[in-house]
Amino acid sequence: MFIIDAHLDLSMNAMEWNRDLRLPVSTIRSLEKGMTDKPDREKSTVSFPELRKGNIGIVVATQIARYVKPDSGIPGWNSPEQAWAQTQGQLAWYKAMEEAGELFQITNAAQLKSHFDLWNDGFSNEKKPIGYILSLEGADSIVDVSYLERAHQYGLRAIGPAHYGPGRYANGTDATGKMGAQGLELLKEMERLNFILDATHLCDDAFWQALDHFSGPVWASHNNCRTLVNHNRQYSDDQILALISRGAVIGGALDNWMLVPDWQRGVSTPQGKGCGLQKVVDHADHICQLAGNARHIGIGSDLDGAFGTEQSPFDLDTISDLQKMLGMFTAKGYTAAELELIFHKNWLNFLYKAWA
Repeated sequence: MFIIDAHLDLSMNAMEWNRDLRLPVSTIRSLEKGMTDKPDREKSTVSFPELRKGNIGIVVATQIARYVKPDSGIPGWNSPEQAWAQTQGQLAWYKAMEEAGELFQITNAAQLKSHFDLWNDGFSNEKKPIGYILSLEGADSIVDVSYLERAHQYGLRAIGPAHYGPGRYANGTDATGKMGAQGLELLKEMERLNFILDATHLCDDAFWQALDHFSGPVWASHNNCRTLVNHNRQYSDDQILALISRGAVIGGALDNWMLVPDWQRGVSTPQGKGCGLQKVVDHADHICQLAGNARHIGIGSDLDGAFGTEQSPFDLDTISDLQKMLGMFTAKGYTAAELELIFHKNWLNFLYKAWA
């Protein structure tokens, strides 16, 4: 099955973890043997060869650089300008990978269709470039809203205004409070330029306010269900229904603390908590039951988003194992046509409509 993954932190892994994603995952793990600066050293799951092995031909790939006040306990950059510069370094890596033939940037419907056709032409995908749609996770690096114009020009197509904690434009996970004038101005300019609003990470106050003030396309690249795991990072049923009413697609995230209750980072284990890929399917199925159909879910793995196999489903060794969920959805009664929706057509249909 062809897969579109709506959230991968590729540039963060390349630029901050110093991983050459052209290498096999096994080689990346071997190169990190004995390293302890990150909790997921020797446990990576994503590389270009594994994406191709898993028939994952299109990804939504992030830029990310948070601004934080110097006394903040959350890591980040001490000025918006530094954060912007970090995202530009990430952009330079994406462009270098394009020149190397590893990636192909998708910015419009025609490119989307041609790249999908390329990956489904019946020939081997081993040497084909992986298509990527550029998304910004957290808008702190947008120095002011005038920067949105140049970001759109270099190919940015989706923005999540918040990440963790308080943000310059919106408050995110574990924070509260509505957007101020600057956040509302951001939404207005995003709508003018036809950016996709990624509702992921918005705190509840900002989530409802954003839906009230933004009339453009909305998706949730990597989110699960609060009914199954009670945390503000997840969506309540009311929020899920609001997204469904806007035609959104919600991508299931694979970070174990979002899949099972009472996960303790650094203490819990995937096996000990019984957290396999079936839990991802359970969250997706909950959304389908609310919607009454399978037209609003997709894959949004967030793999290697600062975690590895130590905090991924126990039956996933690399990202290519996303294919295992085909049988799990089938066992729940999903049809072949619905599987196509879940694994790629929902994202395609959303983007064709957004970019019409």
